[in-house]
Amino acid sequence: MSHDDPSPDPAAGDSAPGESADRLEQRIAALRTDVRRAVGRGDRAAARVLRAELRRLEQAWDTAVMAPAAPEPAEPARLIPVRDQVHHALTLLGVPAAPKLIQSVHEAFYSGPLNAGQLTSLRRDEERSFRSGPHTRPFYLCAALTSDLLAPARGLLAVSTWPAATRMVGPLSPRVDFLTSAVRVTEHLERLDAEPGPAARRLLWRFAAGIPRAAGVQGTVDLSAVRAAAHAELDVHREADAAHRAEAAERAARQLDQVAQLFGARLQSTRALGVGS
Repeated sequence: MSHDDPSPDPAAGDSAPGESADRLEQRIAALRTDVRRAVGRGDRAAARVLRAELRRLEQAWDTAVMAPAAPEPAEPARLIPVRDQVHHALTLLGVPAAPKLIQSVHEAFYSGPLNAGQLTSLRRDEERSFRSGPHTRPFYLCAALTSDLLAPARGLLAVSTWPAATRMVGPLSPRVDFLTSAVRVTEHLERLDAEPGPAARRLLWRFAAGIPRAAGVQGTVDLSAVRAAAHAELDVHREADAAHRAEAAERAARQLDQVAQLFGARLQSTRALGVGS
């Protein structure tokens, strides 16, 4: 459809199944121009038809961006232990993370499958290993600790070599960690200096959708925009969160033994020690 044609023809804009997100973005941009022109010349009927088509293409774009990646040809299995795969993803993020985010990062930047079921028992296995032979491994995948009770934060994995304050989770920490993860992912993508693959684009879009002013005006996602928006909000929360975490880390060092400092205090222990008071 020509942009100067006063009579909209939505059928001409039907999206083919599997049409790429890039192609859809181009068509969405053109349709927005058509809508503005229709409104400008007072053609309300044409504007309504064009807006309906615009909404349909925006939904198709959402589906194209968020759809699971097409299966890639099978590669020879790489015998990388699960704990090493999780360690790679957490090291990239630099903050405690839930299994879902760990899997997304692994899918975006590393090869080989990362089974969600294997993550379920991983922390317990690491704790058993530490109890049987403390500090015999270069790192342990441990728990993030709640700043009030110093108990394991539900579903969050961390790395034992991180500063204790990084492994604490206070009221502002989930937001700070989300923003920090966004910054680190964008920095990693820039270091790669290559066009992000589908999994990396989905991950970047998840961050952009959760940060004000991170997404582009046409639903596009730009690395520098995501990073700048994340930094802007981090500046608001970072200082208060850091102070809260530091206080909790000092308290953990005074009140908990080595095992509990990595894997969290149990409820009965926190009551006996008066943790959190």
